[in-house]
Amino acid sequence: MLSRIAESLYWIGRYVERAEDTARILDVNLHRMLQDPWTDEEQACRSLLSIMGLPASEDGASLPGVVERLGLDLNSTSSVLGALAAARENARGARETVSAEMWECLNTTWLGMAGARRRIEEGGVHAFFQWVRERCSVLAGLADATMSRDEGWLFLVLGRSIERVDMTARLLSTHSRAGGSIPSWLTLLRSCGAWETYLRTYRGSLSDQHAAEFLLVDRLFPRSVLAALVTAESCLGELEPAGGTARSGRVGVGTDAQRILGRARTDLAYRSSDELLGDLGTVLARLERTCSQVNDAVSARYFRQTAAVHWQAGAVE
Repeated sequence: MLSRIAESLYWIGRYVERAEDTARILDVNLHRMLQDPWTDEEQACRSLLSIMGLPASEDGASLPGVVERLGLDLNSTSSVLGALAAARENARGARETVSAEMWECLNTTWLGMAGARRRIEEGGVHAFFQWVRERCSVLAGLADATMSRDEGWLFLVLGRSIERVDMTARLLSTHSRAGGSIPSWLTLLRSCGAWETYLRTYRGSLSDQHAAEFLLVDRLFPRSVLAALVTAESCLGELEPAGGTARSGRVGVGTDAQRILGRARTDLAYRSSDELLGDLGTVLARLERTCSQVNDAVSARYFRQTAAVHWQAGAVE
């Protein structure tokens, strides 16, 4: 597979997941701010921008400013619409690899983005974020149903899984701002689409310990951090030739990306529930750093491009 195509599929996976999860995070926080009249709006908005990696500005430390910067800014891939536009642009460059249904879904979503502000004015931000999540879910379903499980599929799922780890970690960071209360975990579970599954798993018992376990280290729930790490590791293993580069498979692992992911997975998998809750902030910050390091390692190994050759007169006699 061409490096250009692999990179496009990887970033389609990342951008679509980012758009969906950013919509979830915004929906959760804006609902909490509207329902709690005692919430300091400016501080909450600054915290939300900080979690998403954006500096707070004077016009951005308000509800309209946050919706504009994290929801509607087409020039920033950190926003919902910006990420969807970037995903569509990557799909346009990989038309021979993505299915026709996937392209139509992304293109239809891109065309619908023109009416985003009108949709917010008429139906509110919740309806807009719901529309975004539905479009992202449709695309994920089409990818599962129409793509062959080849290298293109592996790069798409790899990007989606890495972004899911990062965004789930960011979503869990909202727990600390809410004071670590039971209602905070309830909101997080609902925002991840995990509420009913959680109730079936723990038979209706809601506690900090169980909620942290479910969202961080549950192996069967696909949006848990551990499940996403395992999926990303599996994709990297299949992308490498037999034996990798670590002395034909006799020593260590093949690539830096596999090594970084393996360390993060084992560190998380072998922590007790008390350790997770007691050191939650550090765990989440470490996971975000891991995602950044893995992205750099994957880009260096699979997407690195050689510099252009500049011919000089007289260089060859």
